[in-house]
Amino acid sequence: MEENFGDVLARAVRGGADDVDVAASVLAAAADWDAVAARSAEGAVRDCGRRGWQPQDLVRMAARELGPLHQRLAAAEGGLGAFARAERLDRFSAATAYVELLCLYARLPAIPALLAAAPPGEAAAPPKMLARIRALLAKAESTGYPDEAEALSAKAQHLMARHSIDAALLAASHEHPDAAGARRIGVDRPYEGAKALLLDAVAEANRCQSVWSSELGFSTVVGHAPDLDAVELLYTSLLVQADRALHRGRTSRSRDFRESFLIAYASRIRARLTAATAEEESATPGLLPALVSRALAVEDTTRRLFPTTTTSRLKARDAAGWQHGEDAADSARLR
Repeated sequence: MEENFGDVLARAVRGGADDVDVAASVLAAAADWDAVAARSAEGAVRDCGRRGWQPQDLVRMAARELGPLHQRLAAAEGGLGAFARAERLDRFSAATAYVELLCLYARLPAIPALLAAAPPGEAAAPPKMLARIRALLAKAESTGYPDEAEALSAKAQHLMARHSIDAALLAASHEHPDAAGARRIGVDRPYEGAKALLLDAVAEANRCQSVWSSELGFSTVVGHAPDLDAVELLYTSLLVQADRALHRGRTSRSRDFRESFLIAYASRIRARLTAATAEEESATPGLLPALVSRALAVEDTTRRLFPTTTTSRLKARDAAGWQHGEDAADSARLR
């Protein structure tokens, strides 16, 4: 039965809905369907790994291309039978979702394999510091007072910047090369271009480089471990703050307004964060050689991962949306 399932699964990958139904029927009819499904999934995930995909990437793609049910299936740790019981699905429905997920995995293109972000001797952010930063950003996201949100976000930014500077100085004191790594961060619909622009703004201000893969729904951020942590935490928080500001007061806004809002928000955030980073760096004597070394490492790693890239421009079409976006960014500024 397992051999037959492999054959029909291969046809489903190349075919359409009817082939998916046939593969799902074969899997649902297998007496040991849990074992058959597990072995097929192990092979699919292993093959994706050879093409550069990490497990968390697969969960994100399941959500993006298929939906919440498939996302939960991709993240499930038990067998297919346990998943079917938890979701209250019959065998055929559960098998159909499984086949659709495996077909998605098989069709994913090859992408650059990511590199580890921290060389030996470089300190990762202490768990207590990360917990404190997350708590500050969570409060900034939940408060209804822009001044309070600004103060909380600024405090979190200073903690992240200080740890990044300490890590740069520590790395410079070692003889090993100052290697950079990379991390994929999801850029979700809608307005992916504007959101990728915001992520790029946060990355640039934190000494990283960001490359957006528009067709796959993520950006690859290249940098050093503490800087990558800062980018991911701050980008997530700023998205929440932007969404709250976008929907404050009025419930109905045009698509052009929303997109223009987010483009202006990203542009203003870039200027504010860059100024804040420069201010923090100027307070640390002797930092420039360490920063130059890390910047060169980031540039070299980005070129190796992405030897060819293109630049795209986003155009804001709504003046009111642009103005509201700038105002919201001013409230969230992180000096």
